[in-house]
Amino acid sequence: MVSFGSAVVHPARTVRGRLRVPGDKSIAHRLAMLAALAGGRSAIRQYAPGADCRSTLGCLAALGVAIERGGDAVTIIGRGSFPFRSPAGPLDAGNSGTTTRLLAGILAAEPLAVTLTGDASLSRRPMRRVIDPLTRMGARIDSTGGCLPMTIAGAPLRAIDHRTDVPSAQVKSAVLLAGLRASGTTRLTESHQTRNHTELALRRFGAAVGVDGTTVSVRGGQRLEPIEASVPGDFSSAAFWLVAAAALPGSDILVEDVGLNPTRTALLGVLERAGARVDVQVEADAETEPRGTVRVRHGGSAPLVVAPGEVPGLIDELPALAALAALGGGMTVTGAGELRVKESDRISALAAGLRALGASVDEYPDGFHVSGGRRLAGGAADACGDHRLAMACAIAALGAAGDTTILGAGAVDVSYPGFFAALDSVAR
Repeated sequence: MVSFGSAVVHPARTVRGRLRVPGDKSIAHRLAMLAALAGGRSAIRQYAPGADCRSTLGCLAALGVAIERGGDAVTIIGRGSFPFRSPAGPLDAGNSGTTTRLLAGILAAEPLAVTLTGDASLSRRPMRRVIDPLTRMGARIDSTGGCLPMTIAGAPLRAIDHRTDVPSAQVKSAVLLAGLRASGTTRLTESHQTRNHTELALRRFGAAVGVDGTTVSVRGGQRLEPIEASVPGDFSSAAFWLVAAAALPGSDILVEDVGLNPTRTALLGVLERAGARVDVQVEADAETEPRGTVRVRHGGSAPLVVAPGEVPGLIDELPALAALAALGGGMTVTGAGELRVKESDRISALAAGLRALGASVDEYPDGFHVSGGRRLAGGAADACGDHRLAMACAIAALGAAGDTTILGAGAVDVSYPGFFAALDSVAR
């Protein structure tokens, strides 16, 4: 359960230190779900500790999947050719859109009817983008105006060719997971490439996945084999420390064992454009997901422009970059309307949070402009129940003249329990 208390952030001259961040939640979700489909025992180390990934395990357990937990390790006994068990009631995905959309793709092929629910925030998020392709494949889905609660009655599925209008790795993953158990070969074409964790994870479990430009295909009827794997650190969590180092003079942050999948690391190039010094060391890629070490040192504060074509690769890091812009040279972002349907309306909530600290922010329908060159005063910023906004406002608060209270700070538990303790360890 996420606590929505407050946290006080004191101004800092600099941030310095060596950190590890929690396991990547995007990867952890996918490994857990594919392990549940595989036949046999899979072991996942460094499983993401946040509430979202606990929601995935809770939903799988309710479907009859045997799960054992010990520290940061999770063992999952996959169902293989056996269907899931009908749950005793609705499956509660909490605040997790990834749990909901990916699980919808899996349930579309199951011979049972399951209702998916979530918290108030998740219940406002759009689900029609997965409902439509899964319905075309043969599933019967009833929703509440295209949102949760949503009941999925699985059925024998047929392959489709699908083109996404809005770049979304969650939609891509839902269709691929359904296609894995459909008749024929399912193909999905994206308008812009999104993170490819599902494609890599499917291969790790022994499935063949085709990739041709922005088109991904999977043949139905493939069996998955159990694996042993470890989850790299979450790059989107590391982003807040990297941005803090780029923002504050004299800063030097090194993040170890973090995921370095090229579909996730566009932030590093943006930090270099802002003037930061960025060093990356990629380790051997034994488990298909690149990982390694990133070091960022402050080097300047140039203004930034994020164009629409860059947004899909930066969608989770834009709140962190807004904090950098508020402390440095400013930033303009367009083509990011998807931010309005995240855990909060991230454009409006981010603008309000930064303004509460003294920043000048203009809001656009599909983006925002943060003016640079002014010292933040500090104040009270409301995270609006959104983990990324809580962390973004906390990073911006480091450069303020006075103390800042982050309201709803406990939302960080969705992805990064211990964030504020880590903040105290690096702030100087």
